[in-house]
Amino acid sequence: MPAEVVQVWDAELSYTHTPLAETSTPVAPHVDGAEPLWCVYQFAPATGVEIHHALPHTLLEWRCALYGIDPDDITTLLDVALHEPYIPAPDDVLTRTADPSAVAVLQATHGLPTCWTPGVPDEERRAAYLARIAAVKQHRVRMEAAPQALRAEALAYVGSTRAAPPDPLEPITSLIRLDPVRVEARRMAVEWLRASRADKLPQPTFQLKPGGTFVGMQPPPGGAV
Repeated sequence: MPAEVVQVWDAELSYTHTPLAETSTPVAPHVDGAEPLWCVYQFAPATGVEIHHALPHTLLEWRCALYGIDPDDITTLLDVALHEPYIPAPDDVLTRTADPSAVAVLQATHGLPTCWTPGVPDEERRAAYLARIAAVKQHRVRMEAAPQALRAEALAYVGSTRAAPPDPLEPITSLIRLDPVRVEARRMAVEWLRASRADKLPQPTFQLKPGGTFVGMQPPPGGAV
């Protein structure tokens, strides 16, 4: 059974809520909130369903950290982010009995490691993750750009002065840049969690440590060597 086509029509930038508010006294700017948040407008012609896919900017940073995807490879990051919601859960009994397309994905990817499988290098984690995305696109859902002419008509219909770009994800691709420091911090968090799940208790180091921890030049337990 061929995968269902879901059309991508547009993308828009917003931001998460922030507690920052006006005040009559000088205060330091609040650092929390106002994280970039994207909305990708989609439409499924087969079912007539309109989809507003909220895509946190941080999700792309986490995919780099979890699977070793190049932070500059925005094309791959967006592709996996848009198709990832259609990866079926292997322990969902209802899905396995009522959705043949999900079963096909599970069969095609059975036995592949996950981001938490111990002892697996980043290359294998990334390859397994991309194989799951490829299986989704083959058997379940495949994203395609809606025709540019139709997108232009839709923008005109709502009174927008924007021109429909050739790529409906252009509002994202023209702006998005991933901060390597934020990606590295998330990678460190992932590595500590992986180490914590291992049989041996991890010892914090300069590169491997729990959140909010600074090892610095402290000697190892038992004194300096």
